[in-house]
Amino acid sequence: MRRLLALPVAALLVLAGCTSTPEPRPRPTAAPPSAPAPDRGTPAAAGRTVFGAHWDWNRYQQFEPYLRKLAGSSTYHELSWCDVEKTQGRPDWAALDEIARRSRDLGITLHLKIRTGVCWATGGTARHTRGQANKTESAMPKDLAAYRTFVGDLVTRYRPYGVTRYAVENEVNAPQYWAGTPQQFEDLVRAAAEAIHAADPAARVTDSGISSVALGMGVANRLLLAGRADQAVAAYRGYFARRIGTRGRQIPDVADEAGLRAALAHPVNARNLDYLAATERLLDAGVVQVRQLHFYEHPDGIAPLLEYLTDQTPAGVPIEAWEVGRFEKSADADPAVVADEMTKVVSRLAAAGLTEIVWLPLAYNPGNRAGAEVRAGLLEPDGRERQAGVALAGLADAARGATAAPVDQDGLQGVAFGRRDGTRMVVWSATRPVPVQRARTLGDGQPAPAAGADPVLVESDQPLDKALDSLGG
Repeated sequence: MRRLLALPVAALLVLAGCTSTPEPRPRPTAAPPSAPAPDRGTPAAAGRTVFGAHWDWNRYQQFEPYLRKLAGSSTYHELSWCDVEKTQGRPDWAALDEIARRSRDLGITLHLKIRTGVCWATGGTARHTRGQANKTESAMPKDLAAYRTFVGDLVTRYRPYGVTRYAVENEVNAPQYWAGTPQQFEDLVRAAAEAIHAADPAARVTDSGISSVALGMGVANRLLLAGRADQAVAAYRGYFARRIGTRGRQIPDVADEAGLRAALAHPVNARNLDYLAATERLLDAGVVQVRQLHFYEHPDGIAPLLEYLTDQTPAGVPIEAWEVGRFEKSADADPAVVADEMTKVVSRLAAAGLTEIVWLPLAYNPGNRAGAEVRAGLLEPDGRERQAGVALAGLADAARGATAAPVDQDGLQGVAFGRRDGTRMVVWSATRPVPVQRARTLGDGQPAPAAGADPVLVESDQPLDKALDSLGG
């Protein structure tokens, strides 16, 4: 039997998103940094916060003022061996060096996703090309010894920048990200883990981050296998409330057990479940030490998702949400609704003990291939803050250097962040307005005499346990 992290949780770090983003324009490769690595203390270290974001580095100047509000958080960047070493034996680290320097200057911890790509190192021809950077799927390296050397060089180079988390590949359940087999993926992760730990014994290996959709299939499948068919159907419908019908027969509407079984048997979903199982074998074996979560679904999917993670994650393994967002096919979402849902989703994840929660994207790219903003950003493309951006900055400030605990009492739900100088809580009521003292709105900071459907921030000068006891009015 597995379980999630124990609560309350020591305060938290941060990470970021799923879409690939262009890198800064490369400059001549510099020597590896010689500065000592930043403090690798626990997430409760002063200045740490659980909430962060993932952004497009080509728009760094527009985003920098907001990013400084997220100091103490974490983010990630995706790289590929084929991009760094376009010509065998001549790696160019310039673009990645610049990202590492800028992240360190912002006070934001950088995590790296290591992909292979398709090139001389793997052989074959790419079948899937995506984005402005023309990123491709990854394939199995022809020479695992050469791959280990590349990974070891990477870890050695970025250890002085404070990089301690390395994900191997990204969303391998999707053919546009991984061209190999589940067994090849497991072999690749084992090779990477060996090289990572040899170069930095304190580093931690993270799984690829199974896609949000694939994880939802796992949530439903687990309940079905346990003989809880009605709950499985309800979980499926809640989790995929905004996805049903967006991918044809892959995510159909289902009304009963037979319909759910048919959906799970779809070849795409069968592949999803195979790679989810491979990921969990690596977690069980300890090859992977951190579970990476991707979630873009309706808030109704949070409860069954947390139940799944509690049962399917080995005890003591941290869960870090590198990609959290809001998917909706329509681009007409009300900014207040986006802010409300974002606040509730990330607050519930923090209350459940997740140690890093990164929103993706920070701001959408108007020129994206979808032609619309299907994943809601916190900022306008030019960097102006939306309601959701104001709310996340407020959450980051409340969580910085704090200890997190769930709130579920007196008709209130949410998360509390306790520090030596007092406690701040983000709470709401799903049923009726609940009077609370010293509450204000997350957006404009106006007094709020009660907590209703919209989350409010409650401040107290009492320690965490006493603040929770005196919360209800």
